[in-house]
Amino acid sequence: MGDIFKFADELGPLKVIHVYEPSVNLKAVLVVDNVAKGPSIGGVRMAADVSTEECIRLARAMTFKNAAAGLAYGGGKAVLYGDPKMPKTEKEHLIRALANALRNEDTYIFAPDMGTDEECMAWVRDEIGRVVGLPREIGGIPLDEIGATGFGLSHVVDVAAVPGWGLHGNQTRSKTVSANQRAGTAGTERAGTHDQPPRGQVFGARRHPRAR
Repeated sequence: MGDIFKFADELGPLKVIHVYEPSVNLKAVLVVDNVAKGPSIGGVRMAADVSTEECIRLARAMTFKNAAAGLAYGGGKAVLYGDPKMPKTEKEHLIRALANALRNEDTYIFAPDMGTDEECMAWVRDEIGRVVGLPREIGGIPLDEIGATGFGLSHVVDVAAVPGWGLHGNQTRSKTVSANQRAGTAGTERAGTHDQPPRGQVFGARRHPRAR
């Protein structure tokens, strides 16, 4: 695994937790990167080739994204080893087992990510209740249906196209839209929002309190 402290800096990570429950073949990692602005939120990514290093980097990205959005949340991430296309009953057992293993980690709030979805978050809600990204039927917002990921990508590209970032206005945006239209669901969502005016925002994450 190597020395995980080589990834540490003044912002975090606050916690790196490895979860192992052989009775259900559960192997997972939780990284709580920074809680200066509040409890961490970040999705549960499920894939056969995830790693602790990937989880640390994704958690840091969530610290920056939540700060950039002005949310009262820090950054965290969980990765779950396994094939997201496994039989539904097996996947449910893993997700529920992960939720229970992290029941007392109240610095982390579950959310969906690659390989997990709103139904997975409903299973987490059944177990511990500390979750966002729920199905519409139980009060959640249908993020995929409204194109939330593509809308976020739209803002990123628009900010990058602002003069001074080294990109070239309409030419760059035209090429980006063309590429996004070939980039799956999020790309299609982004292509539909590219006429939004560019906006920028300056943000910062504070050093997290280490004594809690």
